[in-house]
Amino acid sequence: MRLGLWGLAALFVGAFGAHFLLQDRGYVLISFRSYVVEMSVPALLLVLVVLYVIVRAVLRAWRAPRRLGEALSAHRAKQAGTKLTRGLIHLTEGDFTRGERLLTQSLRSADAPLVNYLMAARAAQSQGSLERRNEWLKLAYEELPEAEVAILLTQAELQLEAKEHERALATLQKVLDARDDHPVAVTLLARTYRALGDPGRVLDLIARLPTRPPEEKEQFAIEALDAAVAAGDLDAARLNALWSQWPGSLKKAPRVLRAYALALQRLGEGASAEKMLRSALKKSWQPALVDAYGQIEAVDSSKQLQQAERWLRQHPEDGTLLLAAARLCMANELWGKARSYLESSLALAPDPRTYAIYGDLLEQLGEQENAAVAYHSGLRLAGGGAGVGPPALNAPEPS
Repeated sequence: MRLGLWGLAALFVGAFGAHFLLQDRGYVLISFRSYVVEMSVPALLLVLVVLYVIVRAVLRAWRAPRRLGEALSAHRAKQAGTKLTRGLIHLTEGDFTRGERLLTQSLRSADAPLVNYLMAARAAQSQGSLERRNEWLKLAYEELPEAEVAILLTQAELQLEAKEHERALATLQKVLDARDDHPVAVTLLARTYRALGDPGRVLDLIARLPTRPPEEKEQFAIEALDAAVAAGDLDAARLNALWSQWPGSLKKAPRVLRAYALALQRLGEGASAEKMLRSALKKSWQPALVDAYGQIEAVDSSKQLQQAERWLRQHPEDGTLLLAAARLCMANELWGKARSYLESSLALAPDPRTYAIYGDLLEQLGEQENAAVAYHSGLRLAGGGAGVGPPALNAPEPS
């Protein structure tokens, strides 16, 4: 539309100018030193047009090499991007050999060669070539020394995947020497210590771990608490000191709070654990905390049972609470009441662990056949089948 309007305007201007020029073509005299040029106005316009065309042609010829270079660079960059994309696709599909080849064919013309180097290192390791992996990482650092941290983190992650734990520790230490709070480095360090079976070091890192994702941080804490207590690397004083340093969001997580309470119990601090769980359950009713409450051995187990039974008036159909009450009854040697609670729990929420406790109780009561049925039902439920219900609740078979 715009081009048509400009063409129409040029046509009117040309027609208007031609009308006057045909009546009087005009006269132009140019004198410069000893040179004199005479011509009509149309001739002058023609000369100016020719000069403009010549100047444009010369400029185009002058700029042609640069434009050609820019076009070639753009073409190479486009090809490099295409090969990077295809290489990543092949890596995702598990074709590591072809993926590595595509990633390294266009390194010189790639806009982001670091990506090519790091992904090529991953591809090489996936093919079992640690030497070639190290070579790609070395080349990446030589070409892009400013990306040292990213390269070292990738190297540590690959070393951890290859079970080169000591080398991963050395690599991560280089990152932490420069920045001791780097979240990715701290997370990788915790994973490395976990792989090395050093829960004490993992516990020392919990407070420095990033908050996201919270699930991983919680899992680190739970696993490390259990392993450290089991290994005898933790006492109550150190556990409480660590706990005081942990962020509030982590300490409020039900699974972590449960692990902490059970750790206190195993370290002989059952009274403190019971008090903490009772306070936490008043604020928020959480099945994980209810389950832990049933496993805690406080100073006065009868009072602990009374507390569980008070909760049962408010939550009469809570299978987890019924299991906790049954455990506390067993601690108080109230076998009949424990059996009743276990059977009610199984009727509401069948669980392999409850079946196992129920089987133990039945064995203690001398009911070997019923105990066998309970164990079998628990195993079947654990394997994905359906439990058969508490033996005492089953209808008797016809004789």
